Amino acid sequence: MQFQQNKPLSELSTFGIGGPARYFVEVDSIQQLQDVICQCNQDHLPFHLVGKGSNSLFDDRGYDGLIILNKIDFCQIEGTEVSVGAGFSFSLLGVKTARKGLSGLEFASGIPATVGGAIYMNAGANGAEVCERLTEVTYIDEQGQLQILPRGALHFSYRHSCFQGKKGAIAAAKFSLIPDESARKKQLEIIAYRTKTQPYGDKSCGCVFRNPLGSGAGALIDRCGLKGKKIGEAEVSTLHANFIVNRTGACAKDVLDLAEHVKECVKAQTGVELEMELRIVPYKDDRFSC
Repeated sequence: MQFQQNKPLSELSTFGIGGPARYFVEVDSIQQLQDVICQCNQDHLPFHLVGKGSNSLFDDRGYDGLIILNKIDFCQIEGTEVSVGAGFSFSLLGVKTARKGLSGLEFASGIPATVGGAIYMNAGANGAEVCERLTEVTYIDEQGQLQILPRGALHFSYRHSCFQGKKGAIAAAKFSLIPDESARKKQLEIIAYRTKTQPYGDKSCGCVFRNPLGSGAGALIDRCGLKGKKIGEAEVSTLHANFIVNRTGACAKDVLDLAEHVKECVKAQTGVELEMELRIVPYKDDRFSC
């Protein structure tokens, strides 16, 4: 493993936003991830895991700790059972399993996340969520201890997992899928629809707000006439209103100011209070393993 200093987080973010990380390292095995977290625990050094760098907004000052890029990307498919590293592309997993006639993860196609990130956020689309086919998670706690957690021991809800309250790292996972000859067709339909309706060519984090009960956040924002609204170089997408895109050199403050403006307008015009789905990664955090 090679540790770096002052790694620009804009290079690790789908938003293309973020200052330098104090320290940075890539890990490509569970053992390496465990060793790094143990070292952070000994040194009382805060750490933050990154996969695809989507659904996250880094501070303009960067991160005063260690950024760990998860590259644990093995993938084994035996029958209907899938074992996969947390650094494996969630979108690619949806494609690979659908090609083998396995159903349950078709919705993953086109979601810009790693498997670990998808589990952490309980990613979902098209009426499905990642937790539904999940059977086991390999987890490393903040002290570097390896844990094998069965699905029954884990709590999930809409865009939420119990891991969001923990300080460790998801290392790998297992899924149990269902044989279905139509899986590939469903997967292709999903990616075709996403490509047509979402701004894949722009720098964004994905959806900024959670969908309120009974309605879509994008539809509410669109109804308020906010498509194309800009603050600095951050803009509400003209294609899908629940996306904020980085036009040219947007900073984190531009995105946060625009998101707050959107929330205020939607609240004033519809009475609905939007909740952020976007994760804000602070310059300093409390991930000290003491």
